[in-house]
Amino acid sequence: MATKIKLMRRGKMREPHYRIVVADARTKRDGRSIETIGEYHPKNDPSIIRVDGERAAYWLGVGAQPTEAVAAILKVTGDWQKFKGEPAPPPMKMAEPKTDKLDLFNAALADATGEPEAEATTPRKRAAKATRPAAEPKADEPAADGGKVDEPKAEAAAPAATDESAES
Repeated sequence: MATKIKLMRRGKMREPHYRIVVADARTKRDGRSIETIGEYHPKNDPSIIRVDGERAAYWLGVGAQPTEAVAAILKVTGDWQKFKGEPAPPPMKMAEPKTDKLDLFNAALADATGEPEAEATTPRKRAAKATRPAAEPKADEPAADGGKVDEPKAEAAAPAATDESAES
């Protein structure tokens, strides 16, 4: 039986994910496979390539023929060079590890609590009003607290006390 190492497409539209599989040469692209030996995600930056090197070497050793795309992937990972006895390729570009969300939060919190390093780019518009002393409300203008006029409470309480003493 002739075997091929080929890509089996998975994923959704415009978001392909491939499995690197060993299958009979007569099967369809996404048909039955003998073994899955890796995966390939081309849309990620950098693309994710995972290949089981031992299984790939075994299948190449027993005569499985890789398709052009799989051969290119095996050359990038270095498994093709190991099989052929050629020098190793330059190392693959790997994705940077993701930072912890707690560390990101703490960094943002530290930035938010710090004082601004530079002056504002536009001048303040209300600076002139803040420097002027607040004026007392006039008798004909309503006060800001709902129109109540400040009356001394001590004077209002004193006449009430004298009325009680007069009645006794």
